Amino acid sequence: MTDVLEKPTPPNSNECCESGVCNPCVWDHYYAELQKWRIQQSELEKSNKAENNQ
Repeated sequence: MTDVLEKPTPPNSNECCESGVCNPCVWDHYYAELQKWRIQQSELEKSNKAENNQ
């Protein structure tokens, strides 16, 4: 099994320049990591349910 990801924390208010020109923005990175974490959490939940039903 892969390592369990830690839920990402949003960037601090001083980490985003809010110019809209950064690519990728710190928020882009945060949302990508959050999506990975949510997918893993969903898979773990499904796995736990399957184990409990056996």
